[in-house]
Amino acid sequence: MIEQSLLEKLVEALRCMPGVGRKSAQRIAHYLLQRDRDGAKYLSELMADAMERIGNCKSCRNFTENEFCHICMDKKRDDSVICVVENPSDVDAIEEANFRGIYFVLLGHLSPLDGIGPDDIGLDQFETLLGNKDLKEVILATNTTVEGEATAHYISEMVKVHGLKVSRIAHGVPMGGELEFVNSMTIVHALDDRKVI
Repeated sequence: MIEQSLLEKLVEALRCMPGVGRKSAQRIAHYLLQRDRDGAKYLSELMADAMERIGNCKSCRNFTENEFCHICMDKKRDDSVICVVENPSDVDAIEEANFRGIYFVLLGHLSPLDGIGPDDIGLDQFETLLGNKDLKEVILATNTTVEGEATAHYISEMVKVHGLKVSRIAHGVPMGGELEFVNSMTIVHALDDRKVI
């Protein structure tokens, strides 16, 4: 059996990124080797440093290279409202909408078929946050997948036990979207979450 060449190994390694198939990985590898070796070296050093130093915030579980992330350290945040998301990338998306509360990142969702239960997504840690006397509302911003909906339902039951307000982000037709291109489940959510104007 012929051993894989270093170039083939590089192409295979690049395929670990989401949305990068074999052809894209080949193009990236060839570009870096042919046109930007300095950029590739910097990228590899930065990747190694990031993998070594970036972990999870002790409070919200977002990515950080410190004990607590910059959001948890920001004293201007409204700690009476906590937004629960599945992934750190969801925090970035909600931050772009100028949300000023705090977060809890599940790092996944409930999936009994895959053996992922409440403790696997940090709900034991989340339970302790619910005892915060300043907390008034929990916003559930999990994905609209079956697992995301099940996770939101499970967490809402946890929150209700503490007598706190629990809300779910609205789902529906995107701004600028045309109904003929929207799937039926999205329309169902849009109709269920309709508002009086």
